[in-house]
Amino acid sequence: MDPRAHDAAGDRLTALAPALRAIARRFGTPTYVTDIVALEAAAGAVGAAFPAPWERRYSLKANDLPAMVARLAGLGFGANVVSRGEWALATRAGIPNADITLEGIGKTDADLAAAARAAAAGVPLHWIALESADEAAALARAVLAVRTAGGLAGNRPSPVAAGGCGPGPADVALRVDVLLRLNPEVDPETHRGLATGASASKFGMTADEVTAAIEAGGGPDGPLRFRGLHLHVGSQLGAADAWRDAVRRALALLALLRGGLPTFDTLDVGGGFPVAPLGVPVPDPGRFAREMPALLAAIPADRRPDRLAVEPGRMLVARAGWIVARVLHVRERIGPSAEPARLERSGPLGLAVVPRDARTEDRAERLVVIDAGMTELLRPALYGAEHGVVALTSRGRTVRPAPEAVQASASAGWSAAVADRRAIRAARDSAAGLSPRLDEADVATGWPLVRVDGPICESTDTFGEHRLPPLRRGDLVAIRDTGAYGAAMRSAYNGRPRPPEIFVEPDGTLTRARRRGGLASLG
Repeated sequence: MDPRAHDAAGDRLTALAPALRAIARRFGTPTYVTDIVALEAAAGAVGAAFPAPWERRYSLKANDLPAMVARLAGLGFGANVVSRGEWALATRAGIPNADITLEGIGKTDADLAAAARAAAAGVPLHWIALESADEAAALARAVLAVRTAGGLAGNRPSPVAAGGCGPGPADVALRVDVLLRLNPEVDPETHRGLATGASASKFGMTADEVTAAIEAGGGPDGPLRFRGLHLHVGSQLGAADAWRDAVRRALALLALLRGGLPTFDTLDVGGGFPVAPLGVPVPDPGRFAREMPALLAAIPADRRPDRLAVEPGRMLVARAGWIVARVLHVRERIGPSAEPARLERSGPLGLAVVPRDARTEDRAERLVVIDAGMTELLRPALYGAEHGVVALTSRGRTVRPAPEAVQASASAGWSAAVADRRAIRAARDSAAGLSPRLDEADVATGWPLVRVDGPICESTDTFGEHRLPPLRRGDLVAIRDTGAYGAAMRSAYNGRPRPPEIFVEPDGTLTRARRRGGLASLG
């Protein structure tokens, strides 16, 4: 099959499955995989929605692999970083300081001092987004300290601080470009844990605090050149309403402040564009972009921002990512059904509960344990994120996923539903010796629901329920949509080395972007 192909539903699994199996044979499991065709498609979608003169930067927090950052740079994206560590990774990927922006709530004095030194060396960051009046004052002090020291005090800057360049002449008029992060105080259509633009969020400043930050940073003529506002409403936005309200408030505040700050000419609208399980409708980047013309038209022409920026992360890399894993154990479990969990629903990507009418008094369950878990993909254990699990082999043989195995439910949950009753009943009967084995259930009804857990010594290490064919030790499965916040959030808990990271190129060839970590890398 053409490695570039998609099926009718836009699913890449059928085209990728041979490569995923080959990766398991060649590189072992678990392994992170990036589908470059999907990466290029996502970058194209963002570029079409926000074309030049929009400034587009990739948020490294989603996936900080330098090889990934370099690929996205080739597709027209600079870098958005939240620490000197991410800054170093962006530099390693070949991104110049002029196309790197620094934001994040955790910037230390050392981070700010590095930014001031880079500016003094003649290679400033594109801008720094400030979170508070305290941070504005700290950065102003760092810039003034560099001025007082005559630039760099005779020290050669680090590669991170100066983009790999040597020191430049001292500049007594040195100023650093900054944005001020606005908390728009909206209620985003997303999971509560992802709502960074809510009024109670720790991120950003109110309108009054923005004014105080300008004063704390030295005012219009101080060491900081105030260039505009930055905002980020949240991640996995299920609708454009809160995003539109946030941008409207930011534009109004920017127009007000621009009257006294001629340099106040920039609005960065952040990211947050959603990536949902297959079959779950969510707004694409174009849906958000279509709000902008009317919002800008409501602002007087001389008060509109001259520069607009967007900084997606998840949208670019999530769908392109897969984790290939191997089955370790297959177990049958029977027990009384519990009451459905009472979980908050927040937007179309909220967690779903098991409908009461889908339960039986006793539930037979097949449990599969695989060699990838919360150390490789923390999101399910962290806040109940859902990732499809599909089989690549069944009893040692290649398997083509059934339609039921690759389509997400309308609620975006992996819970049992009315259509699952027959499979559950068949499992109970099988356990009682009244019917064929669970894995021989009528294929016409779809494969039965199987619980998939990881290998980590925590009961929360689970990926939920998925329709899977008969599996045994050694069979291969793949976890979907893991390109964002998978490898970037991995840990070595339980003494687990970092998995390798492999790119599947558009022509089907494999590129190793990072080797598997060894035992010597632990500790």
